[in-house]
Amino acid sequence: MSALLEMKNVCLAYGEGNDKTEVLKDINFTINEGEFVAIVGFSGTGKTTLINLMAGLLEPTSGEILYKGKALNGPSSERGVIFQNYSLLPWLTVGGNVNLAVKTIFPELTAKERRNLVEKYVDMVNLLPAIDKRPKELSGGMRQRVSVARALSVNPSMLLMDEPLSALDALTRAVLQDQILEIWKEEKKTVVLITNDVDEGILMADRIIPLKIGPNAQLGPNYQVELARPRLRKGMNSDQKYKTLRNEVIHYLNKIKEQSETLDENKMVLPDVMPITA
Repeated sequence: MSALLEMKNVCLAYGEGNDKTEVLKDINFTINEGEFVAIVGFSGTGKTTLINLMAGLLEPTSGEILYKGKALNGPSSERGVIFQNYSLLPWLTVGGNVNLAVKTIFPELTAKERRNLVEKYVDMVNLLPAIDKRPKELSGGMRQRVSVARALSVNPSMLLMDEPLSALDALTRAVLQDQILEIWKEEKKTVVLITNDVDEGILMADRIIPLKIGPNAQLGPNYQVELARPRLRKGMNSDQKYKTLRNEVIHYLNKIKEQSETLDENKMVLPDVMPITA
């Protein structure tokens, strides 16, 4: 497989001087074409910052990001992003939200061609009966499916997903996981999934990479998911490979959490105060 996206010694910091905070430090990894990669970590580690760098929504403070061998400069329709908060326009219908993306990227299409394209991707996420509904008439899971359809409708080479299922109930989440996997298999997209759920990463991805706790967050070791597809939840629970991999990833995450808590304790400075009765 050829490299689609590469990050080389990427750092990102906010502020200057004493107020400078380095969120990510020395990020190095490659995502190959057609690969499904899951990046897992605790909340506040910089996972969203990392996905925004890959999307071109942020520029690194230092280092370089290459897309198809060329420097990544700003956002592009080649990298579709699915956000955690749906990001739908409330005054537009399901079809209208998807059509807005299609019209922006493919202005040369006729109205009929755009409509056919919109219906194709709305149908792909099983929302064709709701194509004329507005977001307020949809459940959370349905709104997230609209986000998936919108991202796919511009035909990106890479799909970047920033914890898109974290706010959903377990049953809806499972349905959408399966649906995204079916789309990935059919559309042959390269996918990066940001998640704090190790089981989700193992179920969906080819490779799992933990992100250490920041500041100065770095990527941990690569864990290859050598489980045959399709991966059935019930069957995985009795699969020794699954159990071993899950334990390894969770053990690593717990270890870096303990190290972070130890560092915080060592840095703690108690305030110089006197009791009011003194």
